[in-house]
Formats: sequence, C-alpha cells, structure tokens
Amino acid sequence: MLILSIILEGAVAVLAFMAARKRKPYLYGLAFTFVVYVLYDVARVVGVNVQEGLLSVLFLLASLSALIAAWGLYQETQR
Repeated sequence: MLILSIILEGAVAVLAFMAARKRKPYLYGLAFTFVVYVLYDVARVVGVNVQEGLLSVLFLLASLSALIAAWGLYQETQR
C-alpha cells in the first residue's frame, strides 16, 4: 500500500510541476509538498533513520508551500 502511495504522490508532484510551468507558479509549492511526502515515504521503505528535527522542518516547509499553493488557487478563482 505504501508503494502505491509513493507512486500517487510522485504523480501529483510531476503534474503540479507541469502545471506550474504553464504560468501557474504557485503550483511549485504543491509540487514541493508532494516531493517532501515522497522523500519521507521512500525513507520509511528503505529504513533510513531521519532525525525528527529535520522532519519537522521539512513538514513545516511542505505545509507552508501547500498554503501558498492554495492561496494562489484561491486568488485565481477570484479573478
């Protein structure tokens, strides 16, 4: 199940990156968020011991980038 999740997260990251290149730069934040998710899940699969402080910072950055992406989507719908 985790492998399927990694594949889906990777697909979202790639699609968000592709959409961001089409004059929707706020979607780079969504792509970054899902790249962080992929890295975390891959680290779990291969058994890499990641420091909790590093994970906290990565997830904080991922949350901020998702917030920026959501704000960009919201602003686009208001035009």
